[in-house]
Amino acid sequence: MSALDFYAHVAVCGEVLGVGLGAGPDAWEAALGATCLDVPGGGLLRRDYGLVEINFSPDQPGRQGQMSCFGFGVKIERLLYDRSPGTVPPPLSREYGEFSPGVPFEELRTAVLALGHTIEPDSHSTSSDLACYRVSASAARIHVVGDPHPYGSGDPDPDGHRRGDVWSLDVW
Repeated sequence: MSALDFYAHVAVCGEVLGVGLGAGPDAWEAALGATCLDVPGGGLLRRDYGLVEINFSPDQPGRQGQMSCFGFGVKIERLLYDRSPGTVPPPLSREYGEFSPGVPFEELRTAVLALGHTIEPDSHSTSSDLACYRVSASAARIHVVGDPHPYGSGDPDPDGHRRGDVWSLDVW
């Protein structure tokens, strides 16, 4: 298994190591480990594992104190800035191997198509520097670098962003 397999699985299945939308913080911790940064605020909880970031909200009335995931993202762009061992949670490294800082969208598209899904442009994209695509029969959106330096001079991006690389996968 490779990092590309992981990204394709997230895009198609909307889960990370068996957990996804609706799962509580304990289930995510069981999958990804206890090393994370919890950021509470406004009754919500954002849990940051580096490559993976999860958002939780309180559950239905009657389940006092319980929270569940209402969205998560795989933040591939973070691999350009932080190559420390903790950026990729160890359970993901064990399962999928090494994660490189760049993932060409065309490679991910090919992997998603091989799993029997299609990718279409998302008309709700609100950015000129990132293109957004949705995966058929999935809650996933794929954000792709369209302009690596929308406010710059056109010189090569010093951070390594390249047109056509996947920026992030988001599941909502």
